[in-house]
Amino acid sequence: MNKLISMIIFFALFISCGPKKEKKKDKFEFKRTQVEEKNDVIDDNEDQIKIVLNSFDNMMYDKKTIEVKSGKNVRLTLNHKGKIAKEFMGHNFVLLKKGVNVNEFAKKATLAKSKDYIPNSDETIAFTRMLGGGESTTINFTAPEAGIYTYICSFPGHYMIMRGELIVN
Repeated sequence: MNKLISMIIFFALFISCGPKKEKKKDKFEFKRTQVEEKNDVIDDNEDQIKIVLNSFDNMMYDKKTIEVKSGKNVRLTLNHKGKIAKEFMGHNFVLLKKGVNVNEFAKKATLAKSKDYIPNSDETIAFTRMLGGGESTTINFTAPEAGIYTYICSFPGHYMIMRGELIVN
């Protein structure tokens, strides 16, 4: 019995003192796109208004209102300043026409996953593609007639928080 206990202790010590395996490190790498940091309205010249709108992983835009002049060409750059992939925390910019019911539009958008949550309809003025963390995109559109227009993120559930107003003078 003592020999058995001695052998068990010997093998336990032998095994625990053996060569240690190095833990494998995940080879995950996240690269961010470089985006030039600028103010709200970058340039308001006679031909074009340049705007930068930032979005984040906390489902927020950095601007609740954007002002433009009717008929102007608007160049809007949307940045996703977060880190989470678009499948889980995607963001876009969708400018809706006057009178569009945001809740109804958002319901339709949830069914349009393959189209970046943009339903086939005539309810939008302009929209960007869906972005994941670190991505950026730019669109151009003509500012509509004077009024207040709603912009949202159409990723499911985001529109309730991620929304703002485009004020056209």
